[in-house]
Amino acid sequence: MKILIVGAGATGGYFGTRLAQAGRDITFLVHPHRAEQLRGGLRVHGPGYDETVPVRAVTAGELDGQYDLVLLMVKAWSLEAALHDLAPAVGPGTTILPLLNGMAHLQTLNERFGSEAVLGGIVRVVCTVTPDGAVLQMKPHASMTFGAQDRRPTRRLEQIGEAMAVPGFSRVISDNVLASMWHKWAFITAGGVITLTMRGAIGNIIAVPGGKEFIQDVIEETERVAEAAGYTVSAGAHAASLEMFTEEGSVFTSSLYRDVMAGAPHEGEHLIGQYVAAAESLGVDVPLTRIALTQLRVHDRTRASVR
Repeated sequence: MKILIVGAGATGGYFGTRLAQAGRDITFLVHPHRAEQLRGGLRVHGPGYDETVPVRAVTAGELDGQYDLVLLMVKAWSLEAALHDLAPAVGPGTTILPLLNGMAHLQTLNERFGSEAVLGGIVRVVCTVTPDGAVLQMKPHASMTFGAQDRRPTRRLEQIGEAMAVPGFSRVISDNVLASMWHKWAFITAGGVITLTMRGAIGNIIAVPGGKEFIQDVIEETERVAEAAGYTVSAGAHAASLEMFTEEGSVFTSSLYRDVMAGAPHEGEHLIGQYVAAAESLGVDVPLTRIALTQLRVHDRTRASVR
């Protein structure tokens, strides 16, 4: 299976190197600067390992034909540009697996390529790109979940599952992938709201009076939206969120928080903004999420005014 990974940031870089190490036919589609960084391989390091993996990287003008599978692993704000760049790689037999945060990208992709060619999916991994272009994994577990939007199993889906079965991450072929996507959206929105509003890491938030209670309230609020959409978060998933977001001494911050603090482009509107919009359409009141969104918009407006 000829696989194109669009993006070699934290998630694309991590999962792509694991697939490449397992002998899969992997090509990264990246911007020229990132392609230059990857000439000597992509360094991936984390708990108990430090490796530099040889990878093949091309820019949009260097695409050499159509691919069987496209893993779309970019930030939501760069989706349109990515779709323009990858267009030559998509043919009648291409399957597209977007692994973005949120839900809105599915409509965009379905309209562009047809829902039968587009899977739903999520990844879970805590990693970041360091200033030298390496991928740093901060927690030891990683997973990929994907499936058909219409929930019907196909031979093509089985083949993709076989290709994704490699060391370094677990993979699940879901029979209800839209539920998995909603649950992750609730989870990452909660993480963003918590760390953006409190301007700190989880360990520092729960160390102060009222911090843990605030976190619990945010989790319950975001999960109410998923429930109203028809995708109730299970007791196990709820417990996992509580464990992640109330760990004593945790240095965890959301990637959204890190991007905002670094002054980098961020997914705030795609994650929190669209979550608030979804809550409104479903008749769910989300005051804490709305405060985080308003604060984020004021932050962006302030930065724009001083440029």
